[in-house]
Amino acid sequence: MSFIGKIVGALFGWLLLRGHPIGIVIGALFGHLWDIGALGIGPQPVRQGSRSFIAPLFGLAGAIAKSDGRVSEQEIAATENLMARMQLTPDLRAIAIERFNAGKQPDFAVALAIADLKTWCGGRRDLAFLLLDMLLDVVYAEGPLVAEKLAIVRKLCWALGVHERELAALAAMRGYGRADAGGAYEQPRADTRTSPGKDPYAVLGLSPGASEREIKNAYRRLISQHHPDKLGDVPEELKRRAEERAREINAAYEKIRQARGIK
Repeated sequence: MSFIGKIVGALFGWLLLRGHPIGIVIGALFGHLWDIGALGIGPQPVRQGSRSFIAPLFGLAGAIAKSDGRVSEQEIAATENLMARMQLTPDLRAIAIERFNAGKQPDFAVALAIADLKTWCGGRRDLAFLLLDMLLDVVYAEGPLVAEKLAIVRKLCWALGVHERELAALAAMRGYGRADAGGAYEQPRADTRTSPGKDPYAVLGLSPGASEREIKNAYRRLISQHHPDKLGDVPEELKRRAEERAREINAAYEKIRQARGIK
């Protein structure tokens, strides 16, 4: 339980009313509301051990897969691989499959699934990036991005407070394309997702001509967004995913640093 808001609020109230006890009480009350997130501002707590993102995430994956008219074998395989990488328990896997199938139906409530994911993230951008990261395999399962799929992903980004340029950089980091300065998507000419020679600049969302300062800033920003130690008490499947991404970011930065002699 957090007491920071209460302490700061009490101190502020004491100063504002020049030491009057009522100022301490009122300040502590507002601090308490801040701590529990009741004011709608400040850090929003994520439920400990919560896996409530599983149902809306896989429901949305089903909707994305179906959005262009049919669900392909590649999209089904990408969803199966995602379940395997997340090491879902049999019960959670059953939920994921059921919601993926529900997401394929014409009456699936995409807006409600997005709202559920927004609530689960609680304003935390690190969790937002993890959710988008997991969906990208389904989004790009058939290759080039199509408008119908992008439309759903854009709605999710808007709800989670993620700019399209950041989504483009995340896609580039995954090997699905490179982000230009305006955030546009450039499809890769070859499948580099599993290639040991994946372009380290693409991993950082940069072009090979990036300056040393741009490289360092991109690295710091990405490692801050994806570092598992900053996630706190979240499900293990998300921590594992963040660990994978952090290793990729560190490896890419180290490769560029050695090649260019960056200290």
